[in-house]
Amino acid sequence: MRVAVVTQYFPTSAQPWAGHSAYQTLKRLAAACEVKVFYPEANYPALLRPKTGGTALDPAWQPAGIAVEYVRYPVLPIISRPLNGWNIYRTLSPRVRAWQPDVILNYVVYPDGYAAVRIGEALRVPVVLTAIGSDLNRIPDRLVRHFTIAALRRAAFTTTVSGDLLRTAQRLGADPARSSAILNGCDTAVFHPSDRAAARHALQLDPAANILLYAGRLDVRKGLRELVEAVAAVRARQPKLQCYLLGDGPDRTLLEQLIAKHTAQDTIRFVPAAPTGTVAQWMAACDVFTLPSYKEGCPNVVLEALASGRPVVATHVGGIPELMDEQSGRLVPAREAAALERALDDTLGGQWTAEVIAARHHRSWQDVSDDLLAVLRSVLTLSKNVPATTVEPV
Repeated sequence: MRVAVVTQYFPTSAQPWAGHSAYQTLKRLAAACEVKVFYPEANYPALLRPKTGGTALDPAWQPAGIAVEYVRYPVLPIISRPLNGWNIYRTLSPRVRAWQPDVILNYVVYPDGYAAVRIGEALRVPVVLTAIGSDLNRIPDRLVRHFTIAALRRAAFTTTVSGDLLRTAQRLGADPARSSAILNGCDTAVFHPSDRAAARHALQLDPAANILLYAGRLDVRKGLRELVEAVAAVRARQPKLQCYLLGDGPDRTLLEQLIAKHTAQDTIRFVPAAPTGTVAQWMAACDVFTLPSYKEGCPNVVLEALASGRPVVATHVGGIPELMDEQSGRLVPAREAAALERALDDTLGGQWTAEVIAARHHRSWQDVSDDLLAVLRSVLTLSKNVPATTVEPV
């Protein structure tokens, strides 16, 4: 089976850790199929190039195990957003056609998925969309919503990374008979119960501290404002508390100001974004992991923490409740610092067994790939048994 993947949700020379879930799944899918990623690269006019994200990618850069072709398409900041799906379709279509895929796979419903559906219709090839969360939860305007709905309705099949997101996709137009949830996984060869003392020694951390870890984008929509407030309150009862914010993002300065306001500089510290192996060390070193986001799809970091045997305090949003239970941590309402404070206090003071947590939560990327392969095979078989029909333009 030849699988053409149309997506910008994938590692690049500029962001080698981007699109982690797509890359990990496709790398394993490539063992059973011939896979090629067609990456639509935004090409901004020189005078309108954004300060971040506008740098040209290195076309020779390839992540291990997956062939990638970068194809530049014209973009104007904000103005062309409703046209980006069409522009990607026009630009990628000849490249995908020349490769002659049996099926087209996509990550992110708009603009990439809309373009994939248009390409699939032109080539008479079935298209499987993958919704990752923000593409359905944060649709920016009415036109993008229109094209998102069109893509969901016209795809041969839609998968989502959680049951919660599946319900959103179906409300927007995905056929329940042609859609399902495939939960994310993690690399269980990397994330598994490991010796806490050894990890702290390697990272030069206090062996006696109560360590709370957040890993992800430094964005207040991840609940980091509430986390700072909660940690500042908890430290009065837990003087050995140390909170580490692992990652980079646009709101670091704001968070530094908030930490200073609570005079918590000695308790809350920043750690730069790190490769997977180092993240696994931090998971092993911590006592509790937290993700107090306002919205989520199926966050990999929660799966990685659980596979590492660490309890999680997270918000009751998106697909997070599908990943956890009372034996693996606590769920709290989003945007409620007081509830987060109580849960952190309770969890940091609790007794948890790493092997028990990991035994209940160990879904791997191979499991994800196997589930996706079953969908692709089913869709391809069905397409060969259904006569081709003429469709109206989306």
